[in-house]
Amino acid sequence: MARVKPQYDNTSISSLKGADRVRKRPGVIFGSDGLDGCEHAVFEILSNAIDEAKEGYGNLITVRRFLDKSIEVADQGRGCPVDWNEKEQKFNWELVFCELYAGGKYSGGKDNYEYALGLNGLGSCATQYASEYMDVTVRRDGRKYSLRFEKGENVGGLRDEPTDQGKKTGTTIRWQPDLDVFTDIDIPVEYYTDVMKRQAVVNAGVTFRLLNETAPGKFEAADFLYENGIQDYVKELAGENTLTQPVFWQTERRGRDREDKPEYKVKLSVSFCFSNTVNIIEYYHNSSWLEHGGSPEKAAKSAFVSAIDAYLRQQGKYQKGESKVTWNDIADCLVMVSNNFSTQTSYENQTKKAINNKFVQEAMTGFLKSQMEVYFIENPFDAEKIAEQVLINKR
Repeated sequence: MARVKPQYDNTSISSLKGADRVRKRPGVIFGSDGLDGCEHAVFEILSNAIDEAKEGYGNLITVRRFLDKSIEVADQGRGCPVDWNEKEQKFNWELVFCELYAGGKYSGGKDNYEYALGLNGLGSCATQYASEYMDVTVRRDGRKYSLRFEKGENVGGLRDEPTDQGKKTGTTIRWQPDLDVFTDIDIPVEYYTDVMKRQAVVNAGVTFRLLNETAPGKFEAADFLYENGIQDYVKELAGENTLTQPVFWQTERRGRDREDKPEYKVKLSVSFCFSNTVNIIEYYHNSSWLEHGGSPEKAAKSAFVSAIDAYLRQQGKYQKGESKVTWNDIADCLVMVSNNFSTQTSYENQTKKAINNKFVQEAMTGFLKSQMEVYFIENPFDAEKIAEQVLINKR
């Protein structure tokens, strides 16, 4: 008997609503419905705490990893606004935790969060929707506000009472990723240590404290703190036996990605040294580790190849007919970390693993190239060592 094909007509079109927009399609928001998607949901909540610390509100972020696979993130920030919003005619807690594309980071750098990691207004709501439960505690304005969500739905509304911690402010969120949404929620402790260490690197002076529950009620503590940010990190990565001593450069630029686009600011910073035993290169933007690089990676490749090639030609280091050095020749002996911030950021997608800002690339290329030229003039012995090692790698 022939199978009857379903009709495709005007009754076939439907839309996902409310929590189902995330619960039934988590990969769209988190990049995957597997463990890496679950990990990204954690990073979304952590990002909000980081943005508060970056703005100067608190210098301690605490993450608790519980045996039951629930997670808690606590900051010392101003406390997420949760009360009535006259302009939107809704409670702010509804906007933050129940509305996609809502938040306090749409002002283009004019008010709060000039260099924010979380910009899309998705994270808190999407993670809430993807949770079995989420408990939120906010302390601000002398009050303690409490919220509970279960499978994307609020339970009990907003509870408001006098604060129990004096003048202390901040937001604490505990939630359980939902196995109905993700195929795996058993996030290993190594994920937390890696992410929190990286965030300590690019948020100088902020302590990231991990409390890992190893037995009921018992936690192992680990603190991650880099007082001088990427400078200390590069020294740690490179070790003692380096060809050159680590340097640190920073600047600020203004520009636009296209003539008809608005102008924005970018803060550029890089620390690097050369080594014949270690080669590590990492790029960060607005605190997000750019695993896939994008604009900063293209800038570094262009600037270093151009500057070193120019030096080799000026000094007559090339053999007759020899081709110019490549990025791989340089990268094989380079330990470098870049840490940039911009008031407008074009991430390739919500997972924030690469950016494609044209102006960031142009500004970073020009800055690195000019700094390298000065560096070679002021440090001739280092320049010789770099040239020799790069040519060894090439040949």
